[in-house]
Amino acid sequence: MDSASASRASARSLASHKAIVVGSGPNGLAAAITLARAGLDVVVHEAAERIGGGMRTEELTLPGFRHDVCSAIHPLARSSAVFRELDVDWIESPAAVAHPLDDEDAVLVVRSLGETASELGADAGAYGSLVGPLAARWRAVEPMLLAAAPVDPRLPLRVLRELGGTASLRALRAALSTAVGLADRSFSTRRARALVAGSAAHSMLPLERRPSAGVALALLTMGHAVGWPFPRGGSQALADALAARLRDHGGEIRVSSPVEKLPQADVVLCDVSPRELLRLASFAPRYEAALHRYRHGPGAFKLDWALTAPVPWRDERCARAATVHLGGSIEEIAASERAPGSSSPFVLFAQPSLWDDTRAPAGQHTAWAYCHVPNGSDTDMTDAIESQVERFAPGFRERILARSALGPAQLEARNRNLVGGDINGGLMDLRQLYARPVAKLVPYRTSRPGVYLCSASTPPGGGVHGRCGVAAANVALRDLAKR
Repeated sequence: MDSASASRASARSLASHKAIVVGSGPNGLAAAITLARAGLDVVVHEAAERIGGGMRTEELTLPGFRHDVCSAIHPLARSSAVFRELDVDWIESPAAVAHPLDDEDAVLVVRSLGETASELGADAGAYGSLVGPLAARWRAVEPMLLAAAPVDPRLPLRVLRELGGTASLRALRAALSTAVGLADRSFSTRRARALVAGSAAHSMLPLERRPSAGVALALLTMGHAVGWPFPRGGSQALADALAARLRDHGGEIRVSSPVEKLPQADVVLCDVSPRELLRLASFAPRYEAALHRYRHGPGAFKLDWALTAPVPWRDERCARAATVHLGGSIEEIAASERAPGSSSPFVLFAQPSLWDDTRAPAGQHTAWAYCHVPNGSDTDMTDAIESQVERFAPGFRERILARSALGPAQLEARNRNLVGGDINGGLMDLRQLYARPVAKLVPYRTSRPGVYLCSASTPPGGGVHGRCGVAAANVALRDLAKR
């Protein structure tokens, strides 16, 4: 029997097996596609009226103004094999990110490494030597920085052979350090240090904790290697494209279909938080105890605005970037991330309607922003966030037609996986980077045979990339073959 015939025979043998996926976020849909492609009969259950999880786009403010409910900018999706073949119209702003400062020009990250380095003055050479090798060999580096479990122990050596040179080794070692340490060791200018801080703050970790530097390096590297793009029409376009691919393979999706207890099937994959998994079923006592110990990170407080006109940036160069980091110096950003919910928060800001006219009525615009707050906080951060925007864009408030405010409780009510507003699926410090949700070689398996966890609470963690779902589905397929 040739390989093609063997593959068809394998698919026919699996077609008699039923698979259920709980949750239609990026990982749930990626898992479902993987199982359906292998020949299983797959049904996805989604509690909400629409699919997507963190990839939803809705009219949160006024009719005709379309806002991304959670994720908005997607370097991880653009880089991920899960999304590469989808029919998605990607938009890339001229600059990946802008970081305005009070008393000097904003720092911009663009695709060109040299042009970006030139923004940093005396630190141009240091930036090029640190980020350059990673950007040039991103496809080789990506499996290590965004690895699923179990991590092949030979992977670091393969990556180092591919990259070569002491600069590459220094960059990979820096990825496991703290953002403050990386900035202190590598850069002398306020501009470069602020750029590192803003990128590291995506980790939702204090900048003095590991591996906040790794998040900064990964995001800066992707700015040059794949960009920080977004899909035309909003994040919902990604969910819809994944759903279309699943249906192409014979899978089924049921919306408004909440699961109250673990369903019966040959394979069950759960795109849910550890807390939600415990609600669905009982497990071995030791496994349950480990799930109860799982730690969540800070929450998010998110604002969406319907605007009469584009944001009036003091530095007009900020209008070149779909993402803008608002927080000023590394000292200010570090203080904000050390004490989430402070009155001067670091603000992640997005303005996709400058390039995507599907987001708002003609001549008008949308904007999206969030800051970090203590998990489960009920503090209203509207004024604090808008004050930071006004700091760099005087007159911003005068352009607001309407706003939507979603604190941790509202975010969790829309998506149970966002426990206490935690958009990363759990704290992503060194301890929980790969030991999520429990410390075991294959963390996707639960203590119940045939039941798997595939959410962002498994490696490689938060973000729209689908890797958790693919990894869990492949483990399930191997286990099913053995059974």
